[in-house]
Amino acid sequence: MVVMIMQHHQQVSSAVAPPQPNLPPSSSASNLRTPTPSAPPQSQLPSPLSVVSRQPLTSPAVDHVIGSVVPLAAAHPSGEPLLTIGGSLGRVRLSDISPYDGAPAGPYVRAVEALSGSLMRHNAAIIELGSEDAALLRCGLEAARLYFRSRAQTSGKGSRGVYMYRAGRALEDWDSSPPCMADIFRSMGKAARAALCAISRHLRLRSDVFNHLLDDTPLPANEVSSSVLVATYSHISFQNGKGAIGGGKPGINGEVEKGLLTLISSDSPGLQVCDPNGRWYLADGGLAPGDLLLVTGKALSHATAGFRPTASYRAAPDCFSGTNTGGRTSLAFRLMPQSNAVLDCSPVAAAGHVISQNYLPISVSQFMDELSAEEDVLCNQSDNTYVVTNLNKDPSLRSVLSDPLSGSFLEDAVVVTCGHSFGGLMLRRVLEMSRCTLCSQEIDKGSLIPNHALRAAAAAVKQEDDRRLFHNAALRKRRKEMGEQIDPIRRSNRENGDAADDGLHRGVQYPFSVNEKVLIKGNRRTPDKFVGKEAIITSQCLNGWYLLKIVDTGENVRLQYRSLRKISNTQTIEDRCSSQPIPNSSS
Repeated sequence: MVVMIMQHHQQVSSAVAPPQPNLPPSSSASNLRTPTPSAPPQSQLPSPLSVVSRQPLTSPAVDHVIGSVVPLAAAHPSGEPLLTIGGSLGRVRLSDISPYDGAPAGPYVRAVEALSGSLMRHNAAIIELGSEDAALLRCGLEAARLYFRSRAQTSGKGSRGVYMYRAGRALEDWDSSPPCMADIFRSMGKAARAALCAISRHLRLRSDVFNHLLDDTPLPANEVSSSVLVATYSHISFQNGKGAIGGGKPGINGEVEKGLLTLISSDSPGLQVCDPNGRWYLADGGLAPGDLLLVTGKALSHATAGFRPTASYRAAPDCFSGTNTGGRTSLAFRLMPQSNAVLDCSPVAAAGHVISQNYLPISVSQFMDELSAEEDVLCNQSDNTYVVTNLNKDPSLRSVLSDPLSGSFLEDAVVVTCGHSFGGLMLRRVLEMSRCTLCSQEIDKGSLIPNHALRAAAAAVKQEDDRRLFHNAALRKRRKEMGEQIDPIRRSNRENGDAADDGLHRGVQYPFSVNEKVLIKGNRRTPDKFVGKEAIITSQCLNGWYLLKIVDTGENVRLQYRSLRKISNTQTIEDRCSSQPIPNSSS
């Protein structure tokens, strides 16, 4: 009887228990899974990590989000767990999120949802380029690596290099740059604009709602782009507070993009991103050659009233730099708004979203100035445990006392019937609308009361700014006058065209004038065929460089002032006499 009861119990247990798939051991799986957030799940796409935990390892049904990729687990030097969930980031094709005419197709809708869902869960996403753009990106990374290596060998500088490229900026012959920068700028700029359109569409906005913030395409003549392409190279992992992708100041809690968004491509992993739960993970671990990592910036966060939060990133610890002993090269495209544009959240409010009153219209130039000031304060914090818990702080005193449209101080501030104060161009807009832009109440144009307290505060702050600007201008003028007082020894060296070995002559960059005849004494980088030749200076370039014309051959060459020497008057007269023919005395 006992045996029959035990057999019946085993049959019932085997019938109730479902078949278990082949999974890795629980000890390793617990280390590789993102901790479950405490917030309730949102109505978005299911997390790829949760899909992996519920389904067996099969090929995914949707090709926009990558399936299960076994990530790498490591430990941060500080002791906190470092997750590598780059394989679970949303992966979309550029061709699927590019705007087009017609009704939205299924691939476009799924790609927009996957992109926005990944940004919501991980503060990052991956964009796959086409075959041609991917090949161009790989060539650009290799060219940048060779450029920085050769530059380090010739100049003898450190193992870290940063080069910033802006479209429309005039390049001199001496201003060498990595190859393919213009082509990469166009390719990554196209991807950045497509990603911005997809983000706008997910917020129920027009896909071109932010186009007025961007540069015109193509750029007008003699205009430099607001966006920038940054190429960086480092032989070792970034340490001691150096920027993760170059061009920015790293804060205590990582580096934050100030523009709209950033696209990053690298030849080896080395970048961590902070997810909404405050946990850092290696974001570019799953990047294939030709993929772009997308992170959003503060300007986009303000323009969307905080519905698209700002992403924080930092350099990965040394344990990941061992995968590529030759160094790490990266290309980062920063999509920046124009300085004369205005960040306004009115389209977001018109779409039905409830926005906070802290998101007032503000000019881009003023917005960037406040971010730079805040960045300097965070970089100078002595307490390393200081953490920025709220990226959208209360408005500064200058922003409160300034017109958000024109940036001028509110010296003409008035109080409208609802109790709010306006001035400048914003006051003109409120009077035209007959409605307050903050509380949407109707106002009476004949009941305007001057706000003397706000006017006095604005005048005081303006006077302090003028005093500071005058002090800085006087200080610069004093430094310039002190630099022009050169002692006789330095002045004689300047007249001879010699640069002192001790660096006293370093500040003199233009010792020669246009149409002056000089002698090319050369240096280690001057071609041998020009050494010892006489030349005439035809034009003056930047940083002490001159454009010269060789007297004998008529060739044009660009050299720096250290390679030139003045020709004395006696030597010029002797050369002129020797060049004249001797008359025949027999005639």
